[in-house]
Amino acid sequence: MASVTLKHIKKSYPHSEPKRKKKGEPAKKTSPQVTEKGILAVQDFNLEIGDKEFIVLVGPSGCGKSTTLRMVAGLEEISGGDLLIDGKRMNDVEPKDRDIAMVFQSYALYPHMTVYDNMAFPLKLRKLPKDEIDKRVREAAETLDITQYLGRKPKALSGGQRQRVAIGRAIVREPKVLLMDEPLSNLDAKLRNQMRAEIIKLRQKIDTTFMYVTHDQTEAMTLGDRIVIMKDGVIQQVGTPQEVFDHPANLFVAGFIGVPQMNFFDAELLKEDGKYAVALGGIRVELSGEKQAALAKNGVKPQAITLGVRPEHVTLAGDGEQMLRGTVDVSEMMGSAVHLHVNVLGKDAIIIVQTMDLNGSAQSGLSMGREIAFTFGGSVVHMFSKENNRNLEA
Repeated sequence: MASVTLKHIKKSYPHSEPKRKKKGEPAKKTSPQVTEKGILAVQDFNLEIGDKEFIVLVGPSGCGKSTTLRMVAGLEEISGGDLLIDGKRMNDVEPKDRDIAMVFQSYALYPHMTVYDNMAFPLKLRKLPKDEIDKRVREAAETLDITQYLGRKPKALSGGQRQRVAIGRAIVREPKVLLMDEPLSNLDAKLRNQMRAEIIKLRQKIDTTFMYVTHDQTEAMTLGDRIVIMKDGVIQQVGTPQEVFDHPANLFVAGFIGVPQMNFFDAELLKEDGKYAVALGGIRVELSGEKQAALAKNGVKPQAITLGVRPEHVTLAGDGEQMLRGTVDVSEMMGSAVHLHVNVLGKDAIIIVQTMDLNGSAQSGLSMGREIAFTFGGSVVHMFSKENNRNLEA
């Protein structure tokens, strides 16, 4: 229903107390987010969101994702930059006039009203005819499968049902943009999975643009057309879930996306006879043709690097293979697979091993204290600069 453009958006908060520097006291080092004028919660945020696109902002607590969402909603003043909805500048437009709706983490339902009245309330404020209000409420209730609860009050509903009501109250307005701020974080794991599926179905039924905030990367990967990964108020990478998983822009994204997180090793990037290879722990792994081409295109020179390998891309080594050796510290049974925490090269690494091999036989020798050998191919590694943590292939 609408495109959203954020140009050089910035949000700063003033210091709670003026900082006085004592005479002769050396200047203290502060983070890039702390300036003399205040604390920068969001810095130079630039994003183009297409009509009906589902964008997910994801990152650790305090990275600025909710603040960004609240600036779009008009609940936070924009310190700098421009917010455009369908090409119209919205910086100074009142929240009620932006044609957006927001679903909060805490549901924010009126406890003294029935489900029907909670959903109808925003439409009554807009003075819509009673028959139009009733039509929209019942259509939304049917879409969300809460028609049977219309006569109940919020206290008589479960957490998942309350969240459906909160979503229903938002969609009855038929907003151009639907904002969702960690709507599933108060639910238990099973209910979160169910509600995630409900949101995917809902997205297919209503024509609107979604901006969704979460710290849960599983939600980000399953819901978003594109995901925006943030850290310290700065965008680290924007891309489809597959793009950020396969080609993380830097060390932070690589470690943040993926469960369990990527393993990192100190390694050397070599170049011999025009071919790149990585070396660590006495083994040498030649890179795939795709990675060779990417490094050559960027003119990457041999150097010390941080090497990343995802746990699912590590395999137990067989005879005749170049291998790393480590000792199993922890063995976590996950049903179809075992997550092995292995001490290798002085660091903790995680290896995912299927409980059954290709022949259907149970894998053995994976208990704690055992020494195992493992390896990985040259097509699954990720190489990051020691200087700036950037992906050398990007």
